[in-house]
Amino acid sequence: MKVMMVNGSPHANGNTFLALDEMRKTFEQEGIDVEMVHIGHKAIRGCIGCRKCAETGKCVFEDAVNETRALFEECDGLVVGTPVYFASANATLVAYLDRLFFSSHFDKTMKVGASVAIARRGGCSATFDELNKYFTISGMPIASSQYWNSVHGLTPGEAAKDEEGLQTMRTLAKNMGFLMKSIALGKEKYGLPEKEDWLPTHFIR
Repeated sequence: MKVMMVNGSPHANGNTFLALDEMRKTFEQEGIDVEMVHIGHKAIRGCIGCRKCAETGKCVFEDAVNETRALFEECDGLVVGTPVYFASANATLVAYLDRLFFSSHFDKTMKVGASVAIARRGGCSATFDELNKYFTISGMPIASSQYWNSVHGLTPGEAAKDEEGLQTMRTLAKNMGFLMKSIALGKEKYGLPEKEDWLPTHFIR
């Protein structure tokens, strides 16, 4: 089992890292490999809708999106963490996820997804909902915890004092690990769900 963790904060060792690292330690205790990817400090532009990825199998912009595509394909689960800016995720992370999900055409069905939001106070649940949409459009089950997946802290290291938030991260990692392992067993016995041909419906013709 392998999990890809994406740190969407500009700060490599800030509160977002603390939350994700709490999950990492739990994953490793459960025998699950983890690879952490830090993209929040990088210059990542948004999708321009050129659709060249449909022809080439990768994005036209050579950056962290193409660099991490293979890791995303091979992993069993994806955890995305972000600081909360104006009740939403870091714009760099959103640009990254838009292009990563749109330009990678491999089947993501039954990869497990989890999103984590870190804020001083408010906006976590809105950000949590925002990030979960990437999973639900891709056939990816969402791992849950004992509360919405959030940790609170403002200054660097302050999240370490949010005991309930860190407990939520540990529970999330345990639940996610169980879900990934259960899905792996299910795929061995039953395979993946049969898919119908896509039936696109356009509102303007």
